[in-house]
Amino acid sequence: MLRPTNEGVLLSVRVVPRAARAGLAGIREDALLVRLNAAPVEGAANAELIDVLADVLGVPRRALSITVGERSRRKTVLIRGLSANEIASKIK
Repeated sequence: MLRPTNEGVLLSVRVVPRAARAGLAGIREDALLVRLNAAPVEGAANAELIDVLADVLGVPRRALSITVGERSRRKTVLIRGLSANEIASKIK
């Protein structure tokens, strides 16, 4: 789920768009499950994913970027500025 790289840490994420409440919902299939209010239209769900993760991790939005899966429910997010251990402690 977490893979350290030279640029930062890669986090595997599975999103559930159009959920009643946005936020983290545990781990499924070796990925962090994130519920989003937004529909997957015109990047709204991706933008909300970045917002939710930035709030949970306590980093600015610019420290996060979607590297794989912009049009998929399964995504990989690059997180800069935190170690894998720091991320793991904040998403548990």
